[in-house]
Amino acid sequence: MASSNSSRRLRIENLRVEPTAHPGWSTGVDRVPAVGERVQCADGVAEVVRVLGRTGDGSRLLELSLEDRPQPFFAAASNVLVERQRAKRSRRR
Repeated sequence: MASSNSSRRLRIENLRVEPTAHPGWSTGVDRVPAVGERVQCADGVAEVVRVLGRTGDGSRLLELSLEDRPQPFFAAASNVLVERQRAKRSRRR
């Protein structure tokens, strides 16, 4: 009898960031994050190390770094959430 390794398979729902879990955040397609900015990815909060070329879905490729993982990894901007920037206030003198 062959053993099944389905318990070790990656599931798509574990690889996608859920936008409804973070109200007020939008995808990296709506606003490309800047280097050094914190984003929400499938593994948690990560920092953008580099913004690279385009992926197959047209979004930017991001090099990300998690605090608890020393080695950077890559994600499509379409699969990360960025905090929406608030409107800048004008200074009155």
